[in-house]
Amino acid sequence: MPRRAAADPARRDRGSATTETVLAAPLLIMLLLIAVGAGRMTAARLGVEDAAHQAARAASLARTPGAARAAARHAADQALAGAGLACQQTAVTVDTAAFRPGGHVTATVSCTASLAGLAGAPLPGQRRLSQAFTSPVDTYRATGPA
Repeated sequence: MPRRAAADPARRDRGSATTETVLAAPLLIMLLLIAVGAGRMTAARLGVEDAAHQAARAASLARTPGAARAAARHAADQALAGAGLACQQTAVTVDTAAFRPGGHVTATVSCTASLAGLAGAPLPGQRRLSQAFTSPVDTYRATGPA
């Protein structure tokens, strides 16, 4: 009887593509979830950065340091809501030490968000995102009660 092993090498490889796909699919899905999670974390960081920018700008337009803090908090809350960030804890601090014509105001926005909400996957834990932005106070405008 003649040997046919050398004549038909395709028979030995039958089913190997299916096996490779079954082994590679979980890795590809995991890489996809990591990429999506990284993208959502970046979007959240940019949302907090935008909130800090808007808070500092709103604070620089206020007439008093107290009004600057209130305006910054309101602007940050609106920006975070507009970005779709559901923060478990939000902190807005405003440095008004140089709040005078020609000075500046610095707003820092911190947001503690759940990783499950950010990554789009059921991940445990949370991530604290924090950004600061400084905005100048116009040189030719009055501060104090209007």
